[in-house]
Amino acid sequence: MEALHHRRRNHRRLRLWFPLALILSAAAHPFLLPVLSVSAERNLSLSCSPPMAGGGGAATPPAAKKVKHEMEMFGDVRIDDYYWLRDDSRSDPEVLSYLRDENAYTDLVMSATKNLENQIYAEIRGRIKEDDTTVPLRKAPYYYYQRTLKGKEYVQHCRRLVPNVFSPPSVNETMPTGPDDPPEHVILDENIKSQGHAYYSIDAFVTSPNNKLVAYAEDVKGDEIYTVYVIDAESGTSVGKPLVGLTPYLEWVGDEALIYITMDQTLRPDKVWIHKLGTDQSSDSCLYHEKDNMFYLYLDASESEKFVFVESESKTTRFVFYIDVSKPEEGLKVLTPRLDGIDTSASHRGDHFFIKRRSDELFNSEVIACPLNNTSETTVLIPHRESVKIEAIQLFSDHLVVYEREKGLPKVTYYRLPPVGEALGSLQGGQSVDFLDPVYSVQPSETQFSSCILRFSYSSLRTPYSVYDYDMNTGVSVLKKIQTVLGDFDASKYITERQWATAQDGTQIPISIVYRKDRVKLDGSDPLLLYGYGSYEDVEANFQMSRSSLLDRGFVFAIAHVRGGGEMGRQWYENGKLLKKKNTFTDFISCAEYLVEMKYCSKEKLCIDGRSAGGLLIGAVLNMRPDLFRAAIAGVPFVDVLTTMLDPTIPLTTAEWEEWGDPRKEEFYFYMKSYSPMDNVKAQNYPNILVTTGLNDPRVLYSEPTKFVAKLRDMKTDDNILLLKCEMAAGHSSKSGRFEKLKEDAFFYTFIIKSLDMVSPLVSGQS
Repeated sequence: MEALHHRRRNHRRLRLWFPLALILSAAAHPFLLPVLSVSAERNLSLSCSPPMAGGGGAATPPAAKKVKHEMEMFGDVRIDDYYWLRDDSRSDPEVLSYLRDENAYTDLVMSATKNLENQIYAEIRGRIKEDDTTVPLRKAPYYYYQRTLKGKEYVQHCRRLVPNVFSPPSVNETMPTGPDDPPEHVILDENIKSQGHAYYSIDAFVTSPNNKLVAYAEDVKGDEIYTVYVIDAESGTSVGKPLVGLTPYLEWVGDEALIYITMDQTLRPDKVWIHKLGTDQSSDSCLYHEKDNMFYLYLDASESEKFVFVESESKTTRFVFYIDVSKPEEGLKVLTPRLDGIDTSASHRGDHFFIKRRSDELFNSEVIACPLNNTSETTVLIPHRESVKIEAIQLFSDHLVVYEREKGLPKVTYYRLPPVGEALGSLQGGQSVDFLDPVYSVQPSETQFSSCILRFSYSSLRTPYSVYDYDMNTGVSVLKKIQTVLGDFDASKYITERQWATAQDGTQIPISIVYRKDRVKLDGSDPLLLYGYGSYEDVEANFQMSRSSLLDRGFVFAIAHVRGGGEMGRQWYENGKLLKKKNTFTDFISCAEYLVEMKYCSKEKLCIDGRSAGGLLIGAVLNMRPDLFRAAIAGVPFVDVLTTMLDPTIPLTTAEWEEWGDPRKEEFYFYMKSYSPMDNVKAQNYPNILVTTGLNDPRVLYSEPTKFVAKLRDMKTDDNILLLKCEMAAGHSSKSGRFEKLKEDAFFYTFIIKSLDMVSPLVSGQS
């Protein structure tokens, strides 16, 4: 199910915290599936012997007791012997004991390669500049930025006064940090706030218009249910009582009020509230209640900071309300009506709203504008094009920036707008920003609405995250910061390519590839890690610092841009969902076969990886073609598709029927059953498999991957490794600390190397 984090990452106006999160954490592809309760008799057993010297498997894995649970629909009976493992309360002693036993078994099997794991972790951490800052964002009289400290897991949120607030912004502007310049002020230190918490995450950090207050959303369990605090930006003292049970969507409405969203019992964001500082949460006013369980709510502030938009969205339809921040007493007003199949998002400049609009006919979207005083009078600024997908827009006082995708690659095009007050018409003469790598990623960053400076982040499979300021008046681009990679990293040592595999129906599927040119032979003998996702129009060819530990060992890394993603336009996504979902899996298999055919690897050296909805992809192809792969990592995988989507009491299930299908309808039931990994495990040989989960995950309930592993253990006919790793104090994104995440990468890479029998005797063995 579509993730709230996924949505935030693609928000048109990105939070100040985004650039550092982008740089410091590995890309995750969130996916929202939640929780339900069940009661059943539980039993389990575990018998572990010391591992073999080579790290093999004298250990006996946990064996979950079978408790027959029948589910019948359309005359079809399914048996789930492990249904009892689902415990909504996450407190059942036997279930928790079983998960701990799984973790103990995983630790035991991997203990023989602990030295290698430690070595890889040291490599990854050794590439990081631990004390660092983000590129400052100039906002009113301050520069805002984040700082990391050596040895600390979390960030500090900081600001400094701008020495000359009247100086115009420039791409060459730098924040003065000398002894005679304005001093740094730490607004909030997450390292202090996180003390006493096994998990800690701040997923919103918004400053009031007058820069005196800060509101931030805190999650201390990984369950993505937030508490919002308001503090004085100078003293750090609390202002009023915290707001509890929120999503991380909040915006200021003037300097004395916040607008925020809460969720219903199924974790669906369904109500918008306004909170006046100094009052109790119980007296807050509800501005809108979305009662349709196919829809969920989001907030977005215009770049002009004049309006806050409330979006109600299903998978096919989105309509927008707005509130004038200078007149909050007037409440919400309709901007775009609720029309089935029409998807709109909005922003503002001068006397016009700017709207991105998509429909079945205009599937790649168009950009229109309408006057503030007559929202039904629309003008097309950028028409729909069948070959170019409009992904997002960003407004400035004199420019419109359009983030597009053509032939699978991102584009950034900007247009000069006529002065405010003049008529708007079709925009011509758009200028594009040039990029060099064959495959790459571009993301918008927050910047000043009143300036002509566009800020964006850029990376590729070989290029570290880079922040650029681009002057739209002169075309001058200045690199403000590139992610520091310590050691002997040299981007020129790595080759990036884009290849095309032919799918079963003849469709050409793009593959992004990177390898170190002096470490591979490309004769079929190289190991390869193939990543896939294929849902929610989302996957990017990003840089990941930890990946160098594989590439420098002679690995090839590839991304299969399968249908269900949005790389090749909206129809690419449509052709990998609902009753076309199996295209995602067969595309991935075609990409794997192509890589073997072209001698990037062999079947004996081919490993695969996917998270969340990508974990569903991994589970499906493991059942379909287990012979094609040597090892697989399925991170927080959505593998019990049919059972989950049949239960509307599970959080957000109803909103996902437009993505996967409604299995209460017979056609969808049998189609979804035909690929659901849990329903298609069979008595056959499987490759080495690592499955991960988080106990507090609200998106993919921990029981799904847990049941999948239990069923695989019972039915598979091989002696290959099968491991479950459950984080007992984390959720969908796993651990929260930046170094803890690096340890996970080291563990994953060690598993892959171990599965390929590539562990050197010099680095194996327990530490």
